[in-house]
Amino acid sequence: MSKKNFVFGRGNFVILALAAAIIIIGFCLMSGVKTTEEGGFNPAIFDTRRIVIAPTVTLFGFIAVVFAIMWKPKDNDEKQ
Repeated sequence: MSKKNFVFGRGNFVILALAAAIIIIGFCLMSGVKTTEEGGFNPAIFDTRRIVIAPTVTLFGFIAVVFAIMWKPKDNDEKQ
């Protein structure tokens, strides 16, 4: 059997899957209660979780996607 040469290796796909999971977690952290309620304005939309933590987690996820695309695993076949 011949080995197919794919552009991405197994490691790239693993990193890409982890990055996608991190992005999804970041978007889930951004979600929450509505901006208005019956009693008036809800200041919970300006939580630290929504304003700082969630965008930072999402940014790290997108950086991991770029890393997964750019990373080239070492080829063991070239050494032989």
